[in-house]
Amino acid sequence: MARAGGITNAVNVGIAVQADWENREFISHISLNVRRLFEFLVQFVKLFLFFDLQRSTTKSKLASLNEKLDTLERRLELLEVQLDCFR
Repeated sequence: MARAGGITNAVNVGIAVQADWENREFISHISLNVRRLFEFLVQFVKLFLFFDLQRSTTKSKLASLNEKLDTLERRLELLEVQLDCFR
């Protein structure tokens, strides 16, 4: 009878070990996916910041170009007025 109890205990231990391995595997998958998600979010934020910086740089360049065009437009108007004076 002690033998039957020993087999039952061995089976219970085997079941517990199998369940432990399954839990560890599940936790490992969850950890890996959380790590992948975190890495994706880090890359996304870096990309967002890069494009935001590019957008700011582009806005700055466009503003500078707009100022230069305004200056040229004023000079052209001045030249037109001067040309009209000579006619």
